[in-house]
Amino acid sequence: MKRTGLLAAAAAAALLAGVGVSRYVAVEHKRPASPAPASPGIQTVHAAVTADQPPPTRIHAHNLLLRKGPDFRIYVRWLNGQLVRTNQNVDPSLDEPNSFVLEVQQGVVHAQMADISHFMNSGAGPDTPLRDISITGDKDHISLHGTIHKLHIPLPIALEGAVSASPDGRIHLQVNHLSVLKVPLKGVLGSFHLTIADLMGGKKIPGIEATGNDLYFDTQTLLPAPHIHGKLSTVHVVNPDIVVMYGDNAKDDVARTEQWHNFLALKGGTLGFGKLTMHQVDLIMIDASKDPWFDLDLVNYQAQLVYGYTRMTPQAGLQIFMPDLDELPHQQAPKAVTAQWIKDRSLPPPPAGLPATD
Repeated sequence: MKRTGLLAAAAAAALLAGVGVSRYVAVEHKRPASPAPASPGIQTVHAAVTADQPPPTRIHAHNLLLRKGPDFRIYVRWLNGQLVRTNQNVDPSLDEPNSFVLEVQQGVVHAQMADISHFMNSGAGPDTPLRDISITGDKDHISLHGTIHKLHIPLPIALEGAVSASPDGRIHLQVNHLSVLKVPLKGVLGSFHLTIADLMGGKKIPGIEATGNDLYFDTQTLLPAPHIHGKLSTVHVVNPDIVVMYGDNAKDDVARTEQWHNFLALKGGTLGFGKLTMHQVDLIMIDASKDPWFDLDLVNYQAQLVYGYTRMTPQAGLQIFMPDLDELPHQQAPKAVTAQWIKDRSLPPPPAGLPATD
């Protein structure tokens, strides 16, 4: 293969590697306190909301394993922020991820490197040049290995770089080693006074900027909805996870809330979910299991609602205790009450605590 072909392959690998990491770690990405006492540590997020806009819905989450489809999950250790509607005339809805933006004030989000590799490999189509991806790292160091297919020839490729948070909130990947067939190409590029940016030929890809041998990834553009805004303070590796922090005091928040229950809490504003619309939102979804993480699937969250149970608070709020996704029963739920049952008072009521289906 000609040298230019190898260089193009290397550039493609660098590009795909960065897209995969940035697309996964920053959240996609949804505790007043646990159901018991009110939380002394929860703060209200003050976003820039004009006088003619409805108030936003505050959001807090603790130990939330958030799923978006079978191949996408992140681990939210702590999140303090708010939902801001994307259309002033349309209420945010959990069923419409594009209807709101998640503004994060403080947050710590993890993603397992094995999950990132699986996510990237599962999305690889027949025409995807980079396959068999594996990712490792430590502290600020990221290593990616894979096979790049060029002219139907599989070529082993390796990329190493330092990952960090740029001052403008993007993820910065400084590529310091690049090789194909175990031949280091970084030195070759330097000999010809070429950079990763040169190899891209000035091609503009939304959310990605190449400057010299640096790649910058705008996760707000690359990630699927609901989109995440916030001050990205640090990005680093704590094996086996990549850890992303928002705000300046996120580590303190995680330490203070270590013994709290797992939950997702929403407060204030207006929010739709399913057939319901709640005004002056007062809703908390609480992990009914004893697992380390509250496993919540945004795509199929209503199934978890069906098999949970709900309590109404004296302030007309809702507390929903929900099973983890993998704890949903496989049998069909009991039937809902029918018009015939309404007409016959001799029939017993349905058992308490059981969900209903049509």
